[in-house]
Amino acid sequence: MLRFEFLEARNLRHAIALTDQHGDDARIVAGTTDFLVRWRQGVWTPKYVINIGNVAALKRSSFSARSGLRLGSLVTIRELETNPVIRQRYPALAAAASAFAGVQIRNLATVGGNICNASPAGDTLPALLAFDAQCRIAGPGGERIVPLDQFFSGPGRTVLERGEILVEVVLPPPPKVSGSLYIKHSPRAAMDIATLGVASYVALKDRGRVCADVKIVLGAVAPTPIRAYAAEDLLRGQTITPELLVKVAQATQECASPIDDLRGSAAHRKDLAGVLTHRTLEQAIAMAKTGPISFEAQRRLAVESAVMEAAV
Repeated sequence: MLRFEFLEARNLRHAIALTDQHGDDARIVAGTTDFLVRWRQGVWTPKYVINIGNVAALKRSSFSARSGLRLGSLVTIRELETNPVIRQRYPALAAAASAFAGVQIRNLATVGGNICNASPAGDTLPALLAFDAQCRIAGPGGERIVPLDQFFSGPGRTVLERGEILVEVVLPPPPKVSGSLYIKHSPRAAMDIATLGVASYVALKDRGRVCADVKIVLGAVAPTPIRAYAAEDLLRGQTITPELLVKVAQATQECASPIDDLRGSAAHRKDLAGVLTHRTLEQAIAMAKTGPISFEAQRRLAVESAVMEAAV
């Protein structure tokens, strides 16, 4: 393992300056859950490691009915899981957090780290995309806003430029008559990287009969997490029927272009994309009609689904 110089950022301005100064020779860390593994493997060999874990401005979170949810990039995955506002209004995000590794890792890992790691299988990413998350980025030239669906440029790659840091993630407030769920499939549920992750969000109108809006997001089936736009178009604005949900699930399968790897075959992933899309849509619609179910029930749905599929 190569040695590196450890640098401590005092504040956001200092973090940007250090990142700009050292460029490609530096690696930013906060929770270090990904960094330690890849450094020990020799995948990442930075000359400088810049710790931003003590930058207080990046740890804030807030919610308002007008502006929605604001998450500093250092908000932990554990906070996403336990925050009562997120559980009630953004249940897919809370469920995704509960499916993220073990609780020890969730106490260290950050939402910004999971985003900037840019893994196609990142657990929080499908849920964040389902809620139209926006990324606030700060750098030497000032600030800019980038929609999360434009943030990833490939596996492990983002649009961040030299000296730039992800400061905050903003999610708009969801409509009252809406529901969402994330389900992760992996051999050992939360403890493994996702073989497949699916998040569905649904908003209803006309007394719950018609789909006002829908978003279906798949993880681990393409170089980046993807929206199933063609499948969404089949459901948006339509009267919801069991037959239509089957067609939407089938269309979602066609949006996926997975690969074979150690966690699952491409054919298995493609089949699961339809199964889990149908399941998350059904649950999201039920939540929109009757209100949020308990977090324990949400988590049980996700974990039991993963275990059940793994046994097939």
